[in-house]
Amino acid sequence: MQSVSKFELKSRLSFLYKFVRSPGSIGSITPSSAFLAKKIMDNLAWDSIDFIVELGAGTGVFTKHINARKKPSCKVIIFEKDVQLLNKLKKSYLSSYFGCDAESLSGVLQQFKLNKVDCIVSGLPFAMFTPMKRRRLLLSVVNSLKPGGVFVAFQYSLQMKTMLKQHFDQVDISMVALNIPPAFIYFCKKA
Repeated sequence: MQSVSKFELKSRLSFLYKFVRSPGSIGSITPSSAFLAKKIMDNLAWDSIDFIVELGAGTGVFTKHINARKKPSCKVIIFEKDVQLLNKLKKSYLSSYFGCDAESLSGVLQQFKLNKVDCIVSGLPFAMFTPMKRRRLLLSVVNSLKPGGVFVAFQYSLQMKTMLKQHFDQVDISMVALNIPPAFIYFCKKA
């Protein structure tokens, strides 16, 4: 069994505390597993990604993998609503751009004078949002992607399947059992 470092333990406890205080904005009791991050990152065409966005970065599990795999010229925008988590990410990823609210994705792209993106990776808890907020977020995602762009999201249910199929031409779903709780990965492609 793999041992847990003091940093990881502190991170997990902090995440649990935030979940208990605000379950509507933190979608899980624990950060995503390395298995989930690896499965998502292994399916991305890193050579063709010049611009990637991460929505709901949390403690930075995916951020770490994105920064390890991206090519040096790739631009990264990280969105995290929790101010403490966002400040930690800003200290760790100095070359990235940052945004607070994923609903402002289009505005943040305009603010930084950046074009449409190749890939958006999301850890947002869509199941916790109202149907209207889900629609707004998905429209913002679709409008921010280049033609052929990819949206990858993980969720803990299949609730988003129908809505994603309404917005994307291709939606593939896989499951990662080695995550607490087990997660579904939606891999969506824009025409």
